[in-house]
Amino acid sequence: MSHGFELAPAKGPAVPDNPTLAKISRLLDRLNSLLLLLSMWALVITALVLTYSVVSRYFFKLPTDWQDEAAVFMLVGVTFFCTGYVQSYRGHIGIEALSSLLPPKLNAVRLFLVDLISCLFCAFFSWKSWTLFHEAWVDGQTTSSTFAPPLWIPYGMMALGISILTLQILIQVLAHITNKPADQRSAQ
Repeated sequence: MSHGFELAPAKGPAVPDNPTLAKISRLLDRLNSLLLLLSMWALVITALVLTYSVVSRYFFKLPTDWQDEAAVFMLVGVTFFCTGYVQSYRGHIGIEALSSLLPPKLNAVRLFLVDLISCLFCAFFSWKSWTLFHEAWVDGQTTSSTFAPPLWIPYGMMALGISILTLQILIQVLAHITNKPADQRSAQ
């Protein structure tokens, strides 16, 4: 059983054997890397916004009413924008207790089923997120604070992020189906 710390870091996301899937995977990898960079900057900006809020309240007795929602909105974006990147490296939490007990072929079936179920769940989550985004956009929904930013912003980031995750998992599911078995790949 692996705890992760003894593993060598991955050199990059696994590239599918199928040329079309490989091309889509590389494009998705570029998008994921861009969103990761954007998310890093958003975390820094969030830290600065919250620090400003604390300093202005404590030292200058100046209340701010926008910093909490701005920070939450950015954290929603960071959370959902990074999910596809993490999935491309298979970095999401997984329980490996069965992997060491199952024969390799049965473990491959287990991995495929987990990916398939994850893809279906994320597709449903994506659809519901786009529904929330659409409702917030059409109805002009805002938060109930005096700052009142539009709710389509966090819903849009959530919908885009989970859609990218769904696409990432779908590519991995299709790679399960189209990739050559490991013994055939090493023979070439």
